[in-house]
Amino acid sequence: QEKEGVRFVQLRVHEGDDASCLNLNRIEKPRLLGVNPEELAARGSFSFTKTLDTDVVENPWFLLNRQFDKDTIPAIADQTVMSWGIKKSVGDTLAYRDERGNEFKLILVGGLGNSIFQGNILISEKSFLERFPSASGSRVLLIDLPKNIPEINVERISEKLLKAFRDTGLDLTPTARRLLDFNRVQNTYLSIFLFLGGLGLIIGSFGMGIVVLRNTFEIRGELALLRAVGFKKRYLTVMLLAEHLPLLAAGLICGTSAAVTASLPALVSPGRDLPFVFMAVILVVIAVNGTIWTYIAVKLATRGSPLPALRKE
Repeated sequence: QEKEGVRFVQLRVHEGDDASCLNLNRIEKPRLLGVNPEELAARGSFSFTKTLDTDVVENPWFLLNRQFDKDTIPAIADQTVMSWGIKKSVGDTLAYRDERGNEFKLILVGGLGNSIFQGNILISEKSFLERFPSASGSRVLLIDLPKNIPEINVERISEKLLKAFRDTGLDLTPTARRLLDFNRVQNTYLSIFLFLGGLGLIIGSFGMGIVVLRNTFEIRGELALLRAVGFKKRYLTVMLLAEHLPLLAAGLICGTSAAVTASLPALVSPGRDLPFVFMAVILVVIAVNGTIWTYIAVKLATRGSPLPALRKE
């Protein structure tokens, strides 16, 4: 396989809980993977969103070789795992027990961007063997293929690997498929929240129209009097819109400010690709929707003959 440019990175495994988005339960001890950090550093593999003491090392992967006290081991995890799976951040620790029953701690020294390691925590192979010496062999392999390799060559290499490791039960999962599984779950959550938010938007806009309609009906006598002294209906419509649209603008400002405050941790975290255009479109849609409901309420309140309201006035 070396002739075809195929490289392998071997990882040792200590079983634990799946901390990826595919598991909705609270995670205490995610699965541990032991890896040689020099191999990943030499390839420049994966991207980091946040690291501990980045000025101390040349490559974030070398943080796995950093020496703490004898019962503390540096570890790296996917940022999604830290934020949502184990509710930790860079610099926090996790408690584990080795196969001798001794307790040790993992200190998170780096957070990976969206990666195939979601659900796992990585430590150096040296530290792994010190804590789990009986875990012989590598149960997880990262297969690195050359860039721009034709699809037919990928399939041919996969067939060769499956044939060569047929006695060990090798299961190949393309990186794109694994990331797609994670993204599919996350997109499902986002779609649900977007639907609920849209439903709340519709109900809120309809409620605003009712409030405007009620306020306008309460001053129908004054509107009838204005029409009686010569004000045209379109002038009254413009006047009512000018009175209520600032309320819509104030609501948008307050709502946007509250949303930004609630989302501030996600906005300031590194590695976030925020959909500013989409958010701007949402604000425009809310403004247009609220304006339409306000206009409908004003038209309903000013239609018809002003005589009954004028008699009451």
